[in-house]
Amino acid sequence: MAAGLAADAIVHWRFAPDMAPGPNTPDNVIPGDDLFYGQAIAAAVAAVLVLLWARRWTYAIAFVVAASAAGAVLLYYFVDFGQLGPIPRMYDPQWYGDKTISFAGEAVATVAALIGFFTAGRRERGESRSGAASVG
Repeated sequence: MAAGLAADAIVHWRFAPDMAPGPNTPDNVIPGDDLFYGQAIAAAVAAVLVLLWARRWTYAIAFVVAASAAGAVLLYYFVDFGQLGPIPRMYDPQWYGDKTISFAGEAVATVAALIGFFTAGRRERGESRSGAASVG
């Protein structure tokens, strides 16, 4: 999961400068490079959190970060919404190697985070029961 989030972070960080707004971009739009840098930072933070604290809440964060990115890749591949409020037009009907790496990492991280979320609670409850039983 952390590796998938790391791949997501690296690809978004590398592509962020390419997403900088053009000279005719309206002022009410969030710059695309800021969105990509933000995604890179969110993915990196989620990866570190899962590595340091494998808890349900860190898996939930990892799931939201990875699933939202994977969903955005697919959505903007298939649908040209134009500008959505402050979100710039992000339509990209091309598929290339870095997009595949990013999407694969996001998809793997999404599934792994979901599995981690549902199994972490069991491990934590099991540890507390066995710890309480051995104390008494």
